[in-house]
Amino acid sequence: MQCFSGSMETRQLILTPEGAKEIEQQYRIVKRSVDARQRDLKVLLTVLVDAQGCMVPKDAPVPLYEAPVFQHVQDGGKGTVKIVGAGPAGLFAALTLLEHGYKPIIYERGKDVSSRKRDIALLNQNKGLNTESNYCFGEGGAGTFSDGKLFSRSKKRGNMQRVMELFHYFGADDNILYEAHAHIGSDKLSGIIRRMRECIVEHGGEVYFDTKWNIRNEDGKTPVILAIGHSAHDTYRELAAAGVQLEAKGCAMGVRVEHPQSLINRLMYHLKGKSDEQQRQLTALIGNAAYQLVTQVDGQGVYSFCMCPGGHIVPAGSDPDGCVVNGMSASHRNSPYANSGIVVELHPAGSALEALNYQEHLEHLAKAHGGTEAQAPAQRLKDFVEGKACKDLPSCSYLPGIVPSRLDEWLPREIGERLRQGFRDFDRKYPGFVTNDAVVVGVESRSSSPVRIVRNDAMQSVSHPWLYPCGEGAGYAGGITSSAMDGIRAANSICEAFQ
Repeated sequence: MQCFSGSMETRQLILTPEGAKEIEQQYRIVKRSVDARQRDLKVLLTVLVDAQGCMVPKDAPVPLYEAPVFQHVQDGGKGTVKIVGAGPAGLFAALTLLEHGYKPIIYERGKDVSSRKRDIALLNQNKGLNTESNYCFGEGGAGTFSDGKLFSRSKKRGNMQRVMELFHYFGADDNILYEAHAHIGSDKLSGIIRRMRECIVEHGGEVYFDTKWNIRNEDGKTPVILAIGHSAHDTYRELAAAGVQLEAKGCAMGVRVEHPQSLINRLMYHLKGKSDEQQRQLTALIGNAAYQLVTQVDGQGVYSFCMCPGGHIVPAGSDPDGCVVNGMSASHRNSPYANSGIVVELHPAGSALEALNYQEHLEHLAKAHGGTEAQAPAQRLKDFVEGKACKDLPSCSYLPGIVPSRLDEWLPREIGERLRQGFRDFDRKYPGFVTNDAVVVGVESRSSSPVRIVRNDAMQSVSHPWLYPCGEGAGYAGGITSSAMDGIRAANSICEAFQ
């Protein structure tokens, strides 16, 4: 056992799905995960127990965590810090500054989250792309509507549990505090983001939307946390022109694949031979199945990214001349589709701007082979692997629509050939994964930034010390959670420097 708080301790239980559901409904859970490696599924629960070894009831008056205390900084507090971008890195940096008594001023090029919803609805209806308000830009950042998953493989970059606690404090469900792969859901995350912004303003911070930042307007006297997100290509070019040191970094690009969720459930939960009713009963207990797949092809990784059980594919570009897709799930994860990015590890040669150019080239290729507006190019999965044309396509969750296309022919060889071999490897592990009931949609090119804004150990730009680049856009994070942790680190670094 490990000490939890006071006389409380934790105990791990290995249970059937039925038994786990009963415990979850009655007692305080500290951690939960599903073990689907064997045919007999198990749920691993870590529960809170008291000094007598009894499980603590769910509604016991035991604090879940220490609530944050935000200081009022209407008078300027200990000092002012500018923040560029209202994604997870920027918002969590602002909240951290308030805890330390510093005044954050946030500049966001996109709209507030409510206005952003309307622009995204128009995009999904093929009524045009607003280049400043879309799935990439706007309050909450790219993760607000794609997808709300709170998982990070980064164990050394910060306090991931504190990130979960702050999300919970602003309205996320209790289960994000203990799920191994926590998920808020795009339907709920927007309200949480709005409450974060309201808290920042209530305590004296400032937030400006529809406001595009430019380094040429800075005098270098006020610290600036640069949390621009991975899609701000114009800002990268402005930074390069101003002499900010950038470099190309490893990234990953590929496609998004979508299966019927029922097929993924059968493969991942070993449900072959079970009736439809038995399958429904099991998924009602433990939820729709997800997967994490990885293989090596020609010495480069091919892996799943941002897997969305019970989700939808969404148009996630910010350039009217490109086509980009991503995935999202609502909180209940109950759509009939399962989608995931399947991407190839890349190490672009040349400069940072050349890496950006390669990314844009891939997105322009997808646009050229797609349909009108946001319609995306697609191919049945088995046809893609076998190099065959398809005249029709299966049903797909992508609202703007998909059109038949030979992705196997026009994807660059270093991506397309590796993807095809990667899918073959995945099918050997999970026979039936490669099927023409599944579809690949192009392209998944924004899984991470191909650019890094070089910084030192104090989180400062090595060329412009008053700049504090952080998050995905700076090349130091890979999702909501790691970006939030990086924003917290940047804020703490500023507070330590100005004490």
